Amino acid sequence: MKLLIRLAARSAWNRRFTLVLMLIAIALSSTLLLGIERVRHDMRDSFSQSVSGTDLVVGARSSPVQLMLYAIFHLGGATNNMGWDSARKLAKNPAVAWTIPLSLGDSHRGFPVLGTTGDFFTHYQYGSRQSLHFVAGRPFGSVFETVLGAEVAQSLHYKLGDRIVLSHGIGGPHLIAHGDKPFTIVGVLARTGTPVDRTVHIGLDAMEAIHLDWEGGAPMPGLSIPAYLVKKFDLTPKTITAMLIGLKNRATVFSLQRDIADDQDEALMAVLPGVALDQLWEVVGIGENALLLISALVVVVGLTGLVSSILAGLGERRRELAILRSVGARPLDLFFLLALEGLAVMLSGVLLGLVLLNLGIVAGGPWLEAQFGIVLHLTWPTAGEWKLLGAVVAAGFIASLLPGLRAYRLSLSDGLSPRV
Repeated sequence: MKLLIRLAARSAWNRRFTLVLMLIAIALSSTLLLGIERVRHDMRDSFSQSVSGTDLVVGARSSPVQLMLYAIFHLGGATNNMGWDSARKLAKNPAVAWTIPLSLGDSHRGFPVLGTTGDFFTHYQYGSRQSLHFVAGRPFGSVFETVLGAEVAQSLHYKLGDRIVLSHGIGGPHLIAHGDKPFTIVGVLARTGTPVDRTVHIGLDAMEAIHLDWEGGAPMPGLSIPAYLVKKFDLTPKTITAMLIGLKNRATVFSLQRDIADDQDEALMAVLPGVALDQLWEVVGIGENALLLISALVVVVGLTGLVSSILAGLGERRRELAILRSVGARPLDLFFLLALEGLAVMLSGVLLGLVLLNLGIVAGGPWLEAQFGIVLHLTWPTAGEWKLLGAVVAAGFIASLLPGLRAYRLSLSDGLSPRV
């Protein structure tokens, strides 16, 4: 057997160019499969950690998924707003440590505008309880100051001191601009990989100020309040879109949730972010299975190439197999040698794919995070990734049985006689 393995190794060396090409094909297929699995896993973690440290999200009564879509991801719109009196009552609740009011409805060049307070920059957290940080500037302090998310600043090439104009409404090509009340950029947030990156942040008083001379979604005819006069008016909001709540003791979360649902003054609902995000992922995460299927098909193509290459080379190796028979190899030995050769190429390709994936994360991870907010972690393969690797190797071994079987049948008929 040692002699057979030594001869097989020399045979493989003579065919090293073909084997290297097969190895590269398997490695690239494995890299794609593992890469998609890693992106899928890390994106799901990022999705579920778009907000952390928040115990309840409160808004007008609707569905938990819809509430999370507009409150956290700033997609769509609320069916109803919640009253400011209800928001203040919740803020004064003895169980509540902090609140972050959220007001949506305007946009800037396709990016949503969020009206909030300075508490947003203090208490909002994402990921593993990570707080927001500024790469430049500071939080807004006066009415017509704004803080941009990282993607807004990068995409539109804004810098501190630039002035921008907001538009009334979200989406659509014919939005009316609040042109008489421009905002000055005073801060830019660090990239988070969350919807914060795509958001323009202003104060609640600013949201009221730009709508002082508006009614029913349109400017009032013949009325225009200039920016320098807005402070003479009461800029306290009458309604907000939603509110984030942090509790002093998480043990009280269910009792407060029940109290909010039973409130007789206003029809509100409170959802636990983690539970609602899991429900939301079931809706938007269907595409991840399609990505996994595509990568699996790529691996199948790689396996097909492996089997095709070995089968194509059998015609050239018939004399070699016959010589192996002459030194004592049985047909079954040749069967196992061919199968093990395919397994060795498959195993080497998978291991090389794992190395390429980690090198890719090291080299391209910062760029992916900066450009798309996708954070990939350099970690030891997860249990799910090991299962995928095992499945690929097992599939490669099974696929290699076909060339082995072909070699077994050829060796029985050929012997040392060349085929005429």
